[in-house]
Amino acid sequence: MTIGGPRAVRGGGPVHRFYSVTVFVVLASLDNVAIGLVPPLYDSIAPALDVGRGAIGAVTATSFLVSAVASVGWAYFGDRTNRKPLLMIGTLLWAAGTAGSAFAPTYLAFFGAQVLAAIGLGAVGSVGFSVVTDLVTPRRRGVVLSFWGLSQGIGTLAGTLVGGVIGAHDWRRPFLLLSAVGLVATLAYLLTYDIRRGQSETELRGALAVGGDYDYRISRADLPTILDRRTNRWLILQGLTAQVAFGSLVWLPALFRERAEDQGYSSATAIMVGSIFAVLFQLGGVLSIVGGLIGDAAQRRTPRGRAMVAAIGILAAVPFYAVLFFVPIRIDVPDGAGASAVAGAVFGSVFSEPTVGFGLLAALLALGLTSANSPNWFALIADVNPPEHRGTVYSLGNLVNGVGRAAGNGLIGVAAQALRSAFPPPMNFAVGLAAFQLFFIPTGIMYWLASRTAPRDIREVHELLTERAGEVMDERVAEVAPERGDHRG
Repeated sequence: MTIGGPRAVRGGGPVHRFYSVTVFVVLASLDNVAIGLVPPLYDSIAPALDVGRGAIGAVTATSFLVSAVASVGWAYFGDRTNRKPLLMIGTLLWAAGTAGSAFAPTYLAFFGAQVLAAIGLGAVGSVGFSVVTDLVTPRRRGVVLSFWGLSQGIGTLAGTLVGGVIGAHDWRRPFLLLSAVGLVATLAYLLTYDIRRGQSETELRGALAVGGDYDYRISRADLPTILDRRTNRWLILQGLTAQVAFGSLVWLPALFRERAEDQGYSSATAIMVGSIFAVLFQLGGVLSIVGGLIGDAAQRRTPRGRAMVAAIGILAAVPFYAVLFFVPIRIDVPDGAGASAVAGAVFGSVFSEPTVGFGLLAALLALGLTSANSPNWFALIADVNPPEHRGTVYSLGNLVNGVGRAAGNGLIGVAAQALRSAFPPPMNFAVGLAAFQLFFIPTGIMYWLASRTAPRDIREVHELLTERAGEVMDERVAEVAPERGDHRG
């Protein structure tokens, strides 16, 4: 650790800070547009590249895993160095990979381009999280980080919608559009505020205000300490089972597309119907803001609060998912019509078809309850770790999340195929998806265990930062004293 004197920080006024937060939130969303772009287009990409749908599904599963592995390396260097250049490089990589996907003439080229994009995505998630936590005070972490998490969920839904609608007749167009947006996003980074590490911490505020600098950086010797924090272990492990369940949900467009085809609709119309229904039924993720607010309020009452809110939300959601997958939905849209006509018919069915309205209610409750997971997970990582460890802990959790999501994404297709003999399509998808939501049960249990260990870990971080603030202040006083002596002389 080195402690320096005051350093020049470019900008930092209210408008500049608001712009910076907005850029990070929007870019977190764009990165997830890239993640959600491929699944609605499986049936279009596969024949164009002369492979089966399962081969394209394997690309998505591999991308999840590669992104998660890459995020560990990105995060470790982000916790040691200047974070802005890493974020810009990561954004350029995923934009290049997305453009390469559009021009890929073969399956192997498409696979390689998607892997390149996944490597870049690993930077934006892990390093971006470290930056955002330095902008958020502990008291408001849940609600502010809910916008960070919500932006990612909206991005995934936007990817589903963009892929299914814009790519319904030409699957390459959405990739070209997103790569252009990625280049604009890189330019937006150049104007963001240079955020100081640890600047949001109450314990460090006084020392930083007088010109001190929090220059503690992670080292390899810190890794055992990170894993020795019991709350970190539960926060990391819960992602394995949670993301098996969440990963299976990328097949929602396939479920609703199968239902549309079962009712006689053409492939192009069925793809649009599946994508729009999937987006509509995942709007409950917006309620993550409520989950963040409740988590903040609960945390002010007890240091177990955030973890308990996440545990209750996850466990309570399971039965509502079962309802969502099995509610029979009658689809009444004009076959062969344009995207706007299909979208209007789908949204109108919420009010004209009771089963669609009931299914939407179940979806809102299911997604709303599970969305309490995201903001409170983010906030807990920040609560139980010092600033120089947060990006790395997030990336370790993201690595486990990636394994779980890849498993959920890949295995649901295998399960649906295995169930096909007993349950004809689309019931095989419904049964498979419902079974995968049972993985939320061990997730809820691990959050409850985290609620028991969090108070001690939070207290230890508070004590550590208080001690370090004193060191920074003492060093700053020692630097200022000679300057004052020279001035008097």
